[in-house]
Order: sequence, then C-alpha cells, then structure tokens
Amino acid sequence: MFPVLLSFKGFHLYTYGVMVALGVLAGMLFVRREARREGFDPERVTDLIFWTLLVGLICSRLVFVLLHWTEYRAEPLRALKFWEGGLVFYGGIVPGILLGIALMRCWGFPLWRTLDLAAPALALGHAIGRLGCFSAGCCYGKPTRLPWGVTFGDPRSLAPLGVKLHPTQLYSSFGLFCLFFLLLWLRRHRAFGGQVFFTYMALYSAFRFGLEFLRGDPRTTLFWGLSHNQGVMALLFGLSLFMLSYLRRR
Repeated sequence: MFPVLLSFKGFHLYTYGVMVALGVLAGMLFVRREARREGFDPERVTDLIFWTLLVGLICSRLVFVLLHWTEYRAEPLRALKFWEGGLVFYGGIVPGILLGIALMRCWGFPLWRTLDLAAPALALGHAIGRLGCFSAGCCYGKPTRLPWGVTFGDPRSLAPLGVKLHPTQLYSSFGLFCLFFLLLWLRRHRAFGGQVFFTYMALYSAFRFGLEFLRGDPRTTLFWGLSHNQGVMALLFGLSLFMLSYLRRR
C-alpha cells in the first residue's frame, strides 16, 4: 500500500526493507530471551541466528531473481535492491537450516532443542516480513469481489493497480502470527525434541500450499496446474511428517 515509507532529497526508505529488518530484529530478540530460559549462551545463539539469517536472506533473494530473471536481465544490478521487494521463503530457509545445522554441530548445540527454540522466532519474523510484502505489493493475490479485497493505487507498487485483489500477504501474515502462538504453546507441552520445529514446517507448508491457489503474481507450473512453490511445499510437508513420526518413535 505504501512502498516508500519516507523520501528525502533523492533518498527513499522502502517499507519492505524496514519490515524485513523489524522481522529479523523481533526474531533475534525473541530467541535471545528464550535462550536464557533454556540455558543457552545468548551471545552464541545470536551468532548462530545472524549467520543463518544472512545466508537465508541472500539465497532467498537469489532464488527470487532467478525465477524472475526476465525482469532483471536488462538491469542486473537491480537484483541487489532486495529492500524494494522480492524474497522467496523456501529459497532461504533450506540453505539457512543446513548452515544452521552445520554450525550447531561445530559449536556443540543440541540439534533438536535448538531447532525447537528457533521455530517460533522464524514464524514471528516471517509474519512481520509479510507485512512488508503487502506494503510493496509483491506476492499479491488474484482478483476478488470479496469485501475485504484491496486495491493498490501507488504507481511504485509491484501489484496491478486499480484492481480489487485478495490480500494474500495479510492472509499469510495472520496465519504466521497464529502459528507463532501455537508453537509457543507446543514448546511448553512438547513430547520429544524436534516436535516444535517439524510441526512448524508441516503446518506452514500445508498453509502455503493452499494459499498458492489465491496468488495472482506470475507462477511457474509443474503439473496439474500446481505451481513450483506448491511442489516444494508438498515435499517439505512430506518430510516434516516423516521426521515427526521418526522422532516420536525414536
């Protein structure tokens, strides 16, 4: 709705970048607080989260640019302007988690306890970041006649202008906030290590799979009209169910 939060003498402060930064900050502050309660070293946990998020953000931007290469081919340096909008969540979470696991093993962190600690923070940061998507107009929905449909009017928006659209960014943000509170409850009642993290992965991938049917931005399809995002979410959902079953029996 408001792609640019502030403009002054040629300087533009993009709302998307601000919201992504706030999401990262909120996630890190939450993890530091919870780390103390769980008996972790907050400084070491902060290092872990910093490197994991840095790699995740870079990779999520890279995947977005590759998927929309026709828009960047003529001006490739635009790919560096991630604050204008454009990250692919699954493109960042997979390499970010792989790096996180490697660092956990190197630094002696208990794997499943640490992942359970991080899961609510991921949901919280993602929920705030999705508000940045709404401000930039990326990840927009299909046209709708529903009364809560939104119409983008700012010419700097990435969404089609003057058309009533599903506010899929707000759907996603609301769902992730709900998931955040559910994961907080589950952490207090978990039956085994890894339950919180893989519950997060299973519920988010199922939610995102369904939300894709309402997305109106360009999609690459696989088969049966399903998008590549839905293919990735289906794989993550299956993997998460397998790991929940495996860890429960272990």
